[in-house]
Amino acid sequence: MKKITLIGSTGSIGRQLIEIVKRNSDKFQIAALVANRPSAEFVKQAEDLAPEFSALASLDGESALEAVDYGDIVFNAAGGFAGLAYSLKAVEAGKTLALANKETLVCGGSLITDTAKKTGAQIIPVDSEHSAIWQCLNFNKDAKVKRLIITASGGAFRNVSPDELSSVTPEQALNHPTWKMGRKITIDSATLMNKGYEVIEAHELYGTDYARIETVIQPQSIIHSMVEFEDGAILAQMSYPTMELPISLALTYPERIETMLEPMDFKKAFSLEFEPMLREKFPCFDLALRCGEQGGIKPCVLNAADEAAVCAFLNGEIAFTDIYRVVAETVSGFSDEVIKSFSQLQAVNDRAAELARGVIKRIR
Repeated sequence: MKKITLIGSTGSIGRQLIEIVKRNSDKFQIAALVANRPSAEFVKQAEDLAPEFSALASLDGESALEAVDYGDIVFNAAGGFAGLAYSLKAVEAGKTLALANKETLVCGGSLITDTAKKTGAQIIPVDSEHSAIWQCLNFNKDAKVKRLIITASGGAFRNVSPDELSSVTPEQALNHPTWKMGRKITIDSATLMNKGYEVIEAHELYGTDYARIETVIQPQSIIHSMVEFEDGAILAQMSYPTMELPISLALTYPERIETMLEPMDFKKAFSLEFEPMLREKFPCFDLALRCGEQGGIKPCVLNAADEAAVCAFLNGEIAFTDIYRVVAETVSGFSDEVIKSFSQLQAVNDRAAELARGVIKRIR
């Protein structure tokens, strides 16, 4: 029986994980449960699952981090910078970390990976793109590759002209063509900021140079990512768009179990399209890559500013195109700085968020 600490239980990923656990109650047990704020859903989860430990991060503060101690595997599905603290504690303790929190590697980068190497902690990717790469590498993150090829749907505005973007609404931006996700990540998919985050994650997770990480638009979201090896062979992982597969695999690795995944029907004709990802067409994607290439605290600044900007857009305070403006101005206000500690990153995150809110107030 594998014990699971679930961080972010009421989000989309957390809810899907709980359903998988319920279907496989002979294999898994939720030992600890953490959500951000009070809700009827969290109360019901705690009653149904009866974990040894449960906490609300917004109320229990530092004590919520104790949840990490209860699981054999820490499944981090928290949203935002707050998830970094749980990931760091997990790798410091040498735990297996199933990672669905992008900010852990975008903001924490070398702090997380260096700590994991020291303690022997294993980081299992849950993002569909990084799970796909991991599978193509036969679960060996140190395998030699020629290129990592990350796929993107292109988001809600793939075929919308730049002139039209300034007037798009939050409702339009939240209408993702292939995935059903949380609000923040859906907006990041519309700006392609999310894809920039995934390139940064790939660099940190697989130790691959940015020059050998490429991104291509695959509108059907059936090919989740690819790996090219030195001999020119390219392996791809395919399935209909679903998070059940990477969530399930993160729990069962190195084994695979039956899922509710809809099988692909090759008796019916369908097409797989590929389009180039043009950095100049997607300024948020380009900015994310530049921050990743600069390294240090810059991706942490990027993330904090983006969180503030997306929130402002969803609240109707700024235009969709202002998201890039807010983030770019915030990033330009910070000098290069090497990552040294979590407390340093916390201070950077807070300062960047404050600066971004100042930019928002000025332009709205």
